[in-house]
Amino acid sequence: MLNIENLNQYYGGSHILRGVKLTIPEGKLTVLLGRNGVGKTTLLRCLMGVVPTKTGTITWRGSKISSLPTHARVATGLAYVPQGRDIFPRLSVEENLLVGAASRAAPKEIPDHIYRLFPVLRDMKHRRGGDLSGGQQQQLAIARALMSEPQLLILDEPTEGIQPSIIRDIGRTLRQLVDEMGMTVLLVEQYYDFARELADHYWVMSRGEIVAGGAGSDMDAHGVRELIAV
Repeated sequence: MLNIENLNQYYGGSHILRGVKLTIPEGKLTVLLGRNGVGKTTLLRCLMGVVPTKTGTITWRGSKISSLPTHARVATGLAYVPQGRDIFPRLSVEENLLVGAASRAAPKEIPDHIYRLFPVLRDMKHRRGGDLSGGQQQQLAIARALMSEPQLLILDEPTEGIQPSIIRDIGRTLRQLVDEMGMTVLLVEQYYDFARELADHYWVMSRGEIVAGGAGSDMDAHGVRELIAV
């Protein structure tokens, strides 16, 4: 579904992404793991066009999208939940969700399946986004991304700073999106146990390079925990 070939990116004189090459299979949940500062977030920002790539190719469903602006990539079927969530704190939950549909004909109401996935948002739809807890804001950020009806959902460390009960809810929702709704998910994560439980496929990044990859069921056998240990 998504192919990345020889992707390079620099910040000043620092070579952040070094010839990154990976694939994201359709209808599966792929996790990308790595320590802090190895380039995971930069890679996602390049995928979405938030940061331009220096060299390399990003191919989405057979078409090169490396030069497309972010909104055009969203229109083709990509959605991004950034680290830190970036919701609009002064807008209501409902207004935040409607913003997520800006790339298509905006609905007058929130589709029922959004509230089925995240029932807490129905109860709080008139509350301001900034008044939600961290876990509720994370659910709102994911739901907002789903409003664009994506084929590929990209998430950057959705468990960061979230209480364990909400982490479990998010994990169940992600598997539901893949198993029941046929969505493809790319999940960047540091929490190994969460990633191992969800992964169909995995990649490991170190110092801007992909250093390992394989089936999610092989993560323990391949020593992935040790590869990402601090």
